[in-house]
Amino acid sequence: MGNSRTDPSGGDDADVQILTTRKRRIPVHSRVLAAASPVLESMLDRPQKRGGEGRVIPILGVPHDAVCAFVRLLYSARSCVTPAVEGEEAPEVGEHGVHLLVLSHVYQVGWLKRACERALASRLTTEGVVDVLVLARRCDAPWLHLRCLRLIARDYAAVESTEAWRFLQDNDPWLELDILQSLQDAHLRQKRRRRKREEEKVYTELSEAMECLQHICAEGCTEVGPSGRGPPPRDPTHCPNPATCRGLQQLIHHLAACDRKKKPPQQQQQHGCPRCKRLWQLLRLHSAICVHPDPCKVPLCSQFKQKMEQTKRKEEEEKDEKWKLLVKKVASARVMSHLAKRKRQEGIQNQEAWLKQKLID
Repeated sequence: MGNSRTDPSGGDDADVQILTTRKRRIPVHSRVLAAASPVLESMLDRPQKRGGEGRVIPILGVPHDAVCAFVRLLYSARSCVTPAVEGEEAPEVGEHGVHLLVLSHVYQVGWLKRACERALASRLTTEGVVDVLVLARRCDAPWLHLRCLRLIARDYAAVESTEAWRFLQDNDPWLELDILQSLQDAHLRQKRRRRKREEEKVYTELSEAMECLQHICAEGCTEVGPSGRGPPPRDPTHCPNPATCRGLQQLIHHLAACDRKKKPPQQQQQHGCPRCKRLWQLLRLHSAICVHPDPCKVPLCSQFKQKMEQTKRKEEEEKDEKWKLLVKKVASARVMSHLAKRKRQEGIQNQEAWLKQKLID
């Protein structure tokens, strides 16, 4: 094969010719084409016509220079110096990326197709992203298609004002709808991921709050002493999470000095203190996940556990009552069904007896 970038001649021993636009020919070796592409291999395996001028493979509809670049890359793959192996972009891929993507898709040259996808993705612009997106859909290039959608989603206003997008709206509204639906789905997935991250953050903060609550009640912290013991230690180095512990201690101090506890019960229910409610919720959450044997150092843990047990038993009793009611209703319906069936049979028998009597008379 020659070294010229414009004429990848296979030399005098070439046994196949590639026919390009304007009836130009490129001599190549069949073994190179067969090793590089299964499609070309199947074309070469076809029986040759008698009296022909030799095996000719037409590659039309693509510029001659792009076909030359395609052949050069196939030969370079045989020499194990492909851009896919070395991680570098060949000059041909950057120059004829669109046509090489089409050729690599048609002739199933996987490594070249991936290289073309990377080259086109690195050169995406708002002006040409729609054309590349359409090409990626037709050439079954999902990675490139995803990159195009991300660019459109990131700068949709600029893409919408391009001539390519207006042409798409006028000539292929279904494709426009599909693109917009894909953007909507991506936006919803992003919202779900963001919401999930926020939920995980809340769960992590609650887990840290449970650890700090156990630490404050069992060992004491900088401002609140341990439950049932002396003043708190002033050494903050043993605190597992200073910020969370500080917030919990402020809630505990607020609960002890809250003015709303002095109001009548009806006003307490109508105008409850949100900070007090927050601490009560944390205490209840601790009791729900507490695995320490009684007595637990956290206040009200045993009381909340007893209340949950009572609630659980009450729910089970309600389920038993519902089950008994269901059994009773099914049994009643069964009895009524048997009675109706018996009455129907008696009516049929009476009618038959009456007909027999009429016939006798």
